[in-house]
Amino acid sequence: MTFSIAAHDGEAWGVAVASRFLAVGSVVPRVVPGRCALATQAMARVAYLDEVEDGLLEGLTAAAALERATAGDAGREDRQVGVVGADGAATFTGSGCMHWAGGEAAGDSQTAFAVQGNILTGPEVVEAMVSAWHAHRGHALDARLLAVLLAGDAAGGDARGRQSAALLVKAPGAGYDGCGVVADLRVDDHPEAPTELARVHGLSTLYFGTAEDVEPLTGPLRDEVSRLLAAAGHAGPVEPALEAWMGEVNLETRHSPGAIDRRVLAVLRGSPTG
Repeated sequence: MTFSIAAHDGEAWGVAVASRFLAVGSVVPRVVPGRCALATQAMARVAYLDEVEDGLLEGLTAAAALERATAGDAGREDRQVGVVGADGAATFTGSGCMHWAGGEAAGDSQTAFAVQGNILTGPEVVEAMVSAWHAHRGHALDARLLAVLLAGDAAGGDARGRQSAALLVKAPGAGYDGCGVVADLRVDDHPEAPTELARVHGLSTLYFGTAEDVEPLTGPLRDEVSRLLAAAGHAGPVEPALEAWMGEVNLETRHSPGAIDRRVLAVLRGSPTG
């Protein structure tokens, strides 16, 4: 009753998932950078997350760790699992999963994915997700996984409709204060959950991203920023006033000394989405 992608690309590892199921992000994903990205679904056995990760820790390949975990489970034919390890990826769909169900996995030690879904409108959902994975090569993994999820949704997604979605991406040293979390976002109950997840991801990127496209605070731009800051209650020398305002509105990760990030400028001008 879910469609998902588990993947890694370089040092970034993640899972994106959507379903006609409440709070799917509380059940399906596990991400450990450098080790695994896992998705357990259908009649989900949450213990698979520990069992597969343990296998990978012991040095098993993704396929072997998945085979060992599912082999001893009497309910395996009603379950679905996607596994990405340091060597590549594997996916399993039990014969008892509700139609349409299936998946595809590919990759190596540099980049890999496992796409899977059950109770889908048809195989076109998985096909669209795989195509989107390849089409978005070179994008940051969080954006890439979100594009894959939206492609699956646009192709039909869960045959029963929409309710929840989640995106979990980690990479060493990334995220707020270098905590390693690129994105940890959930939409637990929403009639357009994948689209809502994309909206929340846009906000996450704004508030937790670092300066990308900056302009020097000189000339007319400096004067404009000074006026806007004064109107926002931060009069005084531009640089300290700007830094203080950015901290107040939770944009401090985009601070760039002597310059202003284009998305910060958009917010200051009154456009919250940049």
